[in-house]
Amino acid sequence: MKRARVQNGSVVFDSRRKTWNFLWRVNGQRRSKLLGSKQELPTITAAWRAAEPLRRQLQEQPEQVVHRFGSTATVRTLILDYRTEKMPTRYSSRRSYDAWLKNHIEPKWGDVSITEVQARPVELWLNTLQLSPKSKVQIRGLLHTLWDFAQWRGDIPTQRNPMELVMIKGASKRTRKPRSLTVEEFRILSQHLGEPFRTIAILCVSLGLRISEALGLKWGDVDWLNNRLRIERGIVRQHVDDVKTSNSERTLTLDAELLAVLRAWRGLTEFPGQEDWMFASPAQIGRLPWSFDSVNDAYLRAATAAGIGHVSTHSMRHTFRSWLDAVGTPVAVQQKLMRHADIRTTMNVYGDVVTDEMQVASSKVAELATGSQIGSQLS
Repeated sequence: MKRARVQNGSVVFDSRRKTWNFLWRVNGQRRSKLLGSKQELPTITAAWRAAEPLRRQLQEQPEQVVHRFGSTATVRTLILDYRTEKMPTRYSSRRSYDAWLKNHIEPKWGDVSITEVQARPVELWLNTLQLSPKSKVQIRGLLHTLWDFAQWRGDIPTQRNPMELVMIKGASKRTRKPRSLTVEEFRILSQHLGEPFRTIAILCVSLGLRISEALGLKWGDVDWLNNRLRIERGIVRQHVDDVKTSNSERTLTLDAELLAVLRAWRGLTEFPGQEDWMFASPAQIGRLPWSFDSVNDAYLRAATAAGIGHVSTHSMRHTFRSWLDAVGTPVAVQQKLMRHADIRTTMNVYGDVVTDEMQVASSKVAELATGSQIGSQLS
């Protein structure tokens, strides 16, 4: 961070978020306020000018600044500071957080102090929202985070977070059962998919990739000699970002049949270079891959034409998990192949595996996807 110290407070540039912030201390506790982006304030001089009203308030009427930005800060002000100091930097996480804050939390609680956001009124309010239980859990989680943030920076005394008392009915139940395809359904679907969507589907169902991970692949990620594929980035809403979790970043084994599928697609694409996106979009002249919406729409059209019901991009990952079960893959191997940090996410058991077992299991699923072996037990 670049910092210019002044008599009351500091102007700081956050190089990660490309924003200017004003920092000061009240009774030994640090406070901050977003001044603007690098685009809005291109120089430190411009950032100083934007901070001048706050500096004058600190010099002339510090008690008003404390009232506005200190322990009696409103939830709206708390959210502003949270965005600057503690909000996740990963694009997809930040995007969803912003949506919950803007559309639900700020309109309801923005003008009150965080201490007024208590368990009973929050639970009653959540019950009135026409949202799924999972969405309500997300909102409760953000309110929990804001409470923790207020305690972390000393706005309120450290205490039990009241959001722990908020109960959400049906929070552990899915509103829609995840869709897994049989081998026959997948093969019918793939017949109605044009390229590159057919290759994307085969790759995702063979390796359990999230669609963001598949779209984030470059040809340089493939080790053709050693049959390996590196998963090291994702793309969400055409923003290049890290993969979902640290455990998701891994090198996977590619079956020979799957390598053949990738070679065939590389021979067709206009963008076969090492630094090119594996699924580069011609409409973007190769600068970006096909968008999530384009892939999802292609799946929906193919599923309709195939008469197999609703299919989404995430159906491929669920199908991978189901096929691993069907070919008799040990649960611990499934956890590794799904790249889950906690085996409870995969199944309520635990264990360890060796690389050979993972390769055999992955190859069996790839054979089902590419059609080189008939999986009658799944049809």
